[in-house]
Amino acid sequence: MFSSSARRGAAALLGAAILTTLSACGAAPDPSAAGAAADGKAKAQPGTAASVADLGGMEALVAAAEKEGKLNVIALPPDWANYGEMIKAFEAKYPKVKISSENPDASSSDEIAAVKTRKGQDRAPDVLDLGIAFARSGAAENLFAPYKVTAWDKIPASQKDADGRWYNDYGGYVSIGCDAARVPVCPQTFADLLKPEYKGKVALNGNPTKSGSAFGGVYAAALANKGSFADIQPGIDFFGQLRKSGNFIPVESTPATVEKGETPISIDWDYLNAGYAEQFKGKGVDWKTVVPADGVYAQYYSQAINKDAPHPAAARLWMEFLYSTEGQNIWLKGHARPVLLPGMTQDGTADKDAVTKLPQVQGTPSFPASAELDKAKATLAEKWDKALS
Repeated sequence: MFSSSARRGAAALLGAAILTTLSACGAAPDPSAAGAAADGKAKAQPGTAASVADLGGMEALVAAAEKEGKLNVIALPPDWANYGEMIKAFEAKYPKVKISSENPDASSSDEIAAVKTRKGQDRAPDVLDLGIAFARSGAAENLFAPYKVTAWDKIPASQKDADGRWYNDYGGYVSIGCDAARVPVCPQTFADLLKPEYKGKVALNGNPTKSGSAFGGVYAAALANKGSFADIQPGIDFFGQLRKSGNFIPVESTPATVEKGETPISIDWDYLNAGYAEQFKGKGVDWKTVVPADGVYAQYYSQAINKDAPHPAAARLWMEFLYSTEGQNIWLKGHARPVLLPGMTQDGTADKDAVTKLPQVQGTPSFPASAELDKAKATLAEKWDKALS
């Protein structure tokens, strides 16, 4: 992933409660894991375990992960959906498992490439956080291990692969962020972005052929310009027009470019734009966030485990942590909408203060089908560079 821009990039709602208030080699066999699970069946090795029960329960999973002692993650910027706190919280809970966080500014396509090129190496990524199109294509290439977290049944069927090769984690809406200290009147819609006063000011969070967030930005622009999930071309044409007018600049929007004023208007996920407002408060940046009414597009990112993870038990423990109430609330505090939020809202376990800080949204989102995502991805790969040249 989604600079944090490059990495950023499901058929159920992001949660009715939110919409009304308004995403190697296996480890060496562990002799201690031998024996039988509670149901009398032989315990699986971490690299083949499809659930925590296969390993004999949570204690056995923790013990196996601690024996491995390490977890390799990639493309997780600390200011992206609160991943900095997520990593610290995991290491505090499991201090014997150290996280190696590589290339936080990588894209989803970079993650897939790392899985392929580092197969059999100890430095291969154990887990992945991917844009949905990349999660689906990676599963189709048989790159991911099937694993169903304890909270599996709480994840809507439309938000997960039936075999457990990937499942959605947190989501958000495409939004327009704007530095009101540098832009007298901030744009509210995609149509506004064409106004001459925004010349040299509009940026995307990455290249949409590689980045999930930029991919979403083009999709939202398509919806705002008479396109559809089956037709992303109007979104490509829109950015081509923005480029010709001089409004769109080929600079990837990142926290650094926002702070320096190099990208005073950034099309990005709402949780990232909302985070900038807090991150740069008092630093001369007055960052405002709006979800444009003419191009409402929402999407989740997805988690997956590398089929050849060098630390397979730690990878599965990481997944269990992410989908625990603690992990889901950490994403929520980062202004993202965790996939388990509807149920957590109902049972009272959602962080209520964090819920009130989510960006406001009007209307109900819909989501592209798998075939539509594949078509959009192919169209972008073929036509994006030409449209922006």
